[in-house]
Amino acid sequence: MATKKTSMFTLTERVTISAATTETFATIDLGSYVDVGDRQALQIHSVDYVVQGTAATSTLAGSLGAGEVQCQVTDLNRGGLAFANDRALVSSMRLVLDSDAFLSQDADLYPDNYGRGSDDGRFVVNDQLYITGMTSAIQSGQSVNVTVRVNASIVSLSAKDFMAIAIQSTAADN
Repeated sequence: MATKKTSMFTLTERVTISAATTETFATIDLGSYVDVGDRQALQIHSVDYVVQGTAATSTLAGSLGAGEVQCQVTDLNRGGLAFANDRALVSSMRLVLDSDAFLSQDADLYPDNYGRGSDDGRFVVNDQLYITGMTSAIQSGQSVNVTVRVNASIVSLSAKDFMAIAIQSTAADN
């Protein structure tokens, strides 16, 4: 199905959330990785999330208090958080911090891991990945930072496979 053109590499982007219950957005530009003419796509192997407070050294409890953090990566711009059955959804996470500073990720397990084989992974033919983050609470004057780490490689697809992925992506846009 896919022929690898590169080894695995990591794309990283951070979204800084500074207001509770307000969706915050960021993008990862894939324009230099995806090429329609050469049927070149990005194969996503895994997505990791790192949640930190206002500064890299501050505690999450000091920034968030008690609440939850949600973050998603999609290959289409949904303009907000998407449901889990949305075809555009590449990866999602949810982290809950209670009043005793107990962390829980049971509501949405992460990291999302698609495997490392040549056919394993999520193929993306769009020119951007969209990141949406939101918190349910935040301490005054603080922020929550979510760093998204996308482990991927560049692959060449057959004409049929590239067309099928492009059609599925277009259909998901409706």
